[in-house]
Amino acid sequence: MNMIEKEVVVKDLVTKSNLPASDYVINPYVGCPHGCRYCYACFMKRFTNHSEAWGNFIDIKRCDKSISKKKLQGKSVFLSSVTDCYNPFEEKYENTRKILEQLISIDCELNISTKSQLILRDIDLLKQCKNLKVSVSVNTLDEQFKNDMDHASSIKKRLETIETLHENGIYTVLFMSPIFPGITDYKEIIVKTHRFVDEYWFENLNLRGSYKQDILSYIKNAYPQLVELYDEIYVKGNMGFWNNLSVEIEEYCAEHSIKHINYFYHKELVEAKLKPK
Repeated sequence: MNMIEKEVVVKDLVTKSNLPASDYVINPYVGCPHGCRYCYACFMKRFTNHSEAWGNFIDIKRCDKSISKKKLQGKSVFLSSVTDCYNPFEEKYENTRKILEQLISIDCELNISTKSQLILRDIDLLKQCKNLKVSVSVNTLDEQFKNDMDHASSIKKRLETIETLHENGIYTVLFMSPIFPGITDYKEIIVKTHRFVDEYWFENLNLRGSYKQDILSYIKNAYPQLVELYDEIYVKGNMGFWNNLSVEIEEYCAEHSIKHINYFYHKELVEAKLKPK
């Protein structure tokens, strides 16, 4: 894949967040070579003047301004909302590491989300963060399905990453997102990972915009037995599947004393709220 790399100058790396669980968000990059087929952030192309397909370009942010300690003190900060801050280009540019070097001296609540084993490079800095959660996205144990959906680290490497973080005293979250109806087996994933995961987050698959038809076509070709179910949910708008699964997950987690958050149905990640300031 030929990636289009471009450095862009920004006034501030820190953006006020409209997400429910964070006050501020930091995106060291725009674009992401992980190229997740279900990625809501593909709408960012509208604001960056990129004609390339989502996953084929990356903007590397440059900012002369230091992160404001006063602004973030006591606040919640999310890395990142429209990119993976540990995408492969982080190894070359180290934007995220430079940001972490500033954040370790700030008493903020930091949440880092990634699909990349590269985060282990910065374990020395992560251990210095005062209030940190690291969430790693895992929605399958099937490497083939994962490869059909993204170019990020393998499931095996993601699980090894969570375990290593946990062993180093870092609070770990397995973000089961997005849950694909009939494909994601939440119980199987929990059973395999519960000994090194502190908390689970669950999020349903939302299909909208340019990638909706792509995913539905993929299901038709790869999982024809699920076409009727996906048609019921994503064409007819029947929420019965999610209602039932939500209750099932709540009961299972209660029975097994599993700490969790259910993000089903949330609408906060709509494009308007993520629109760059």
